[in-house]
Amino acid sequence: MKRSGTADLPLHGGRVPPWLAERMTHLGAAIAENIVITYGPSEFLTRLSDPFWFQALGCVMGMDWHSSGITTSVMGALKRGLNPRFCDLGFAVCGGRGRHSVRTPDELRSFSHRTGLDGEALARTSRLTARVDNNAIADGFQLYLHSFVIHKSGEWSVVQQGMNAETHLARRYHWHSASVRDFVSDPHTAIVGKPAGTILNLVDARASSAQHALLNIAHEPVEKSMQEARKLTMPAHHDVRASDIDLKRLGAVLAVAHEHDLRDFASLLLVEGLGPRTLQSLALIAEVVHGAPSRFSDPARFSFAHGGKDGHPFPVPLKTYDESLGILRRALDAARLGHTEKLEGFRRLDRLIRAVEEDRQPLADFTAAVQHEHAISASIGGRTVFDDARTMKRTPINQRQKQMSLFSR
Repeated sequence: MKRSGTADLPLHGGRVPPWLAERMTHLGAAIAENIVITYGPSEFLTRLSDPFWFQALGCVMGMDWHSSGITTSVMGALKRGLNPRFCDLGFAVCGGRGRHSVRTPDELRSFSHRTGLDGEALARTSRLTARVDNNAIADGFQLYLHSFVIHKSGEWSVVQQGMNAETHLARRYHWHSASVRDFVSDPHTAIVGKPAGTILNLVDARASSAQHALLNIAHEPVEKSMQEARKLTMPAHHDVRASDIDLKRLGAVLAVAHEHDLRDFASLLLVEGLGPRTLQSLALIAEVVHGAPSRFSDPARFSFAHGGKDGHPFPVPLKTYDESLGILRRALDAARLGHTEKLEGFRRLDRLIRAVEEDRQPLADFTAAVQHEHAISASIGGRTVFDDARTMKRTPINQRQKQMSLFSR
């Protein structure tokens, strides 16, 4: 099988608050549905196997742009959003983090009962992808998350993540079944990450003898495959900086969203009279759906759709989030009834952004853009996890316990 890429991410603690988790569930499912309607289910699995696109998806959903938590939260949201819609979309997300990962084989067997696929073969594939990345590739990362996304056709993608306690990094691995190879002979396009000495790769084609003589391989380690693959290594800093973003691409989005003539034209593609802040979010969502792989080399840019839960680059604008999600949901519902005009509007919006970028080459003023977002944050429902913490401190303990019980129902 072909592994499509890796991503190195700083370890990051914390949890996704309920007010964001619910929205991520709906937006993730809507983006997946849009891709499936427009390009087919195989394209969604292809995109999941691209570490850059995956990171951009997490950013546009309101997660912190670079941390390890983006993997758990995005896969959790997709599982909650896609599994109940199996009859419509044909996908199941199996596994997850920690104890949920060990349930993957049983979930795949249950999936096979509904589809007629070979459940035991799928369970074996799940175990092998985990063992290759956890054991056969001695890169210092131990898996703690394993998500197996499968379509009823049998095509699948695996997203799994390991932790290195010494470097305080998490490494995410992406697989896609579209390119079928032998698990024990060059299953990867590459093993790529920050240099950390020689990596022992027991599934390199040149290691066939080592597979039968592991004692010898300890003395004569095999060189890792050097073929280049898509690799994403995120910086240690938590804040979003201008250097993390292609300012020309961001400039095109901001120009279309905020310049009067361009905004009037762009809003006609979706909803007449659409406000600039919602149009900014919809433009970035449209690119996640329709953008080519090369468009995701700067995933931090997509955090300008809905900010981040920790306030980087700005608080999550809940009013804008809900309005964007509502417009996308209505377009998808209409498309299912044969009215594809609004859904096609997202594709045309993406084309407009690229045309403005190419013709005008606008350069975003990063500092001014961030300052503007903070200035309007209160008016569009800006919220972070730190607001939750301050609310908890001000709330009496007995009332706080009552609120927690409501969340658990």
